[in-house]
Amino acid sequence: MTPVREFWQSSGHQLLDRDGSGMLVVTDEFLKAYLARPEVAPTREACSAERSLHAGLLRHPTRPVAPSEIAALADADARENWQLLIELRNHLISHHTIEAAYLDIVRKGRKIPHLFLNQLVHLILRNALDGCNDALVVRAAELFFRPQRLALHNGSLLAADEETIKGLGDRPLSPLVSMLGLPAGAEIDVLSGENCASYWQRSDAFDMALDLSANGRGLCALGEAITRWVSHLLALDISVEPLSELNKVNLSWYVGLTAEGTHIGDALWQGEEIGNATEASVIGLYRLDFADRTVVLERLRGEPVYLLAAMASDKTLRLKPQNLIMGLPLSTREVVS
Repeated sequence: MTPVREFWQSSGHQLLDRDGSGMLVVTDEFLKAYLARPEVAPTREACSAERSLHAGLLRHPTRPVAPSEIAALADADARENWQLLIELRNHLISHHTIEAAYLDIVRKGRKIPHLFLNQLVHLILRNALDGCNDALVVRAAELFFRPQRLALHNGSLLAADEETIKGLGDRPLSPLVSMLGLPAGAEIDVLSGENCASYWQRSDAFDMALDLSANGRGLCALGEAITRWVSHLLALDISVEPLSELNKVNLSWYVGLTAEGTHIGDALWQGEEIGNATEASVIGLYRLDFADRTVVLERLRGEPVYLLAAMASDKTLRLKPQNLIMGLPLSTREVVS
């Protein structure tokens, strides 16, 4: 029997309960851990009112917080940050599950900082991928919540974690490090069949590059991650197939997986010509089909949905997984509660 792999412990998924359908339920332990995060804990310069507020929430993380408590904070930035944090906490505990809270944020266009939104995606994907033993699929899923830097190296298109790249130190440059624009001495390995077993121990370091070359295993793995995300959140049975030729698809319906992918889809939809450079920026093109066509808008039931991911001009890739929630042509909205 293949052992179940542990990964992404930094998501905090171990601190959450699960309901009967396997969705994540907020606990006091999770909220306390969230309050202890370095971006939430008061700084040395924090006033006594902020320290008192933080300490009180660590003792009773779901207790009501009056507007006057936040107004009493001396620093304007601290007041804004705590207002956002308490609004997010209230939102999470007002829903039965993390998944339901996330869907409500996306569907109602609630404004929360990208950091918090990415943390929710991290958690939900960890739950959706529970039991997955394919390191390539899990690594590809990192693209949902961690921006990547892209570079061609030895004929392959490689994606490396942007935040990890920025935090690496100084040692002699290797060709891969140079191509990715990494600091000297960066320790980045390309995930492959030979080293995939090491991914599980390194998963929270986010220090393995992914090969996203056309017709390669990395793009297939990203398609599988997309399938699991949609299945988990929308309870839909779909298939996602990577394609290689943009000029051979009829965009009857499309979803941009990145802002740039949306712009390209919009241009093609309007019959505009796109240049070679724009076409070359497309990293992933997928065909999405529904097992049950009755869930699709009637006029589109014989048509596939196309998914487009493209890199930005600075060679970064920032996926927008919320577009897969809002962009599919569903006849009714599936609800996870």
